Amino acid sequence: MKQLSKISMTTVVAAALVAVVVSGCGSEQTSSSNSSGSTPVSIALDWTPNTNHIGIFVADQLGYYKDEGLDVKILPYANTAPETLVARGKADFGIGNQAGIAYARASGQDVLQVMANIAKTQYAIGVQASNKALQSPKDLDGKTYAGFGTPDEGPELKYVIKADGGTGVFKTITLNTTAYEAVYNNTADFTIAVTTWEGVQAKLLGKPMRFFEFTDYGFPTQYSSVIESSNKYLEANPDTAKKFLAATQKGYQYAQDSPVEAAKLLTRANPQAIKDIKLAEESAVLLASDGYYKGVGGKIGPVDPAIWENYGSFLYSSKLLTGENGKPLASEPDWSKFYTNDYLPGS
Repeated sequence: MKQLSKISMTTVVAAALVAVVVSGCGSEQTSSSNSSGSTPVSIALDWTPNTNHIGIFVADQLGYYKDEGLDVKILPYANTAPETLVARGKADFGIGNQAGIAYARASGQDVLQVMANIAKTQYAIGVQASNKALQSPKDLDGKTYAGFGTPDEGPELKYVIKADGGTGVFKTITLNTTAYEAVYNNTADFTIAVTTWEGVQAKLLGKPMRFFEFTDYGFPTQYSSVIESSNKYLEANPDTAKKFLAATQKGYQYAQDSPVEAAKLLTRANPQAIKDIKLAEESAVLLASDGYYKGVGGKIGPVDPAIWENYGSFLYSSKLLTGENGKPLASEPDWSKFYTNDYLPGS
C-alpha cells in the first residue's frame, strides 16, 4: 500500500462503487459552525474503507466526534491522493502514509503528519508459503516482482535483498491492485504486502504467504498509515484540530481494546466496501494483539522523530525526493517540518 497500492485487490470493485469527485467537497480552511451548531471537518481516505481507517469510523459511529462538537465528513477515495486534497484545502485531514507525505512536502505541498494511527509498519515482502524455493530475501534474485509503480519500491527491495547476501537484481511487472493475485497464481514470485490485510486475506483464501519483514534486514521502519493535515489548516483551526485528533485517538484506542467490536462498527458503516466480516475482524485482532497501534511511550498517536529521520534519510540518499523544480533535492530536508505532535491530547 505505497499510497494506495497495498490494499487488497478485493476492494477494487468497491472503489468503483464509492468513487466520487471530491473537488470542492472539503470544508473551508477556517472552520465555522453549521446550522446544527457543530463544526464541520473533513477527512479524505486513501482507498476504500479498511482496518487502517478503523478508528475514524469507530469515532464516527460511537459519537466521539459529535461529543467534541464536530460534524465529520469522511470523503471516499476518488483517484486523488489525500496529500493533494489536504494541500489544496479540499480536505482538512487525510489518511495516507509517510512516503506520500515525504514526496508531497519535498515538492512544495503543504501537508504534514499529525498523528501515527498505526505505529508499527505493516509492509513486508510476501511470497507464497508453499514456494519452498523462497526462504529468505536473497532467494528473490532473478525472480519476478509484482509491483505498484511507486518510486521507493525498487530501492527498498534491493536494500533488503543485498542485506541478505543477494545481488538485488530482479524483474519487475507493474500490476498495482492485481499484484497479489499474480503471486497467488504464480504469475509473479513476490510482492510488497500489508501483513494485517493481505496477509490475513491470503490465509482465509487458503493461500498463506510467507513474509520477510523489512526491519529484520536493517531497513528503517516507516509509517504505513498516518493522519495528515496542512500547516494552513492547523494554524487557522488549532482547537478544532485538537478536538478531531482527540476523538480519533479515542477511536483507535477502542479498536485496541475491543477489536472485534470495532471491526463490526467498521463493516456496519461500509457494507458495500467491506463484505467479508471475518477478514475485517481477524485484521482488527491482529492490529491490536501484535502492537501495531502503540508507538512512543506505548501510546497511540505520537509521531516518533527517529522514524522520520531514518526513513526520510533513506528516501533522500536514494535520490527519490524531488523539489518544486522536479529535480532531486540538493540538500536533506529538516524532517521536523514533516510532522507535528502539537495537536495531540496532552501536547
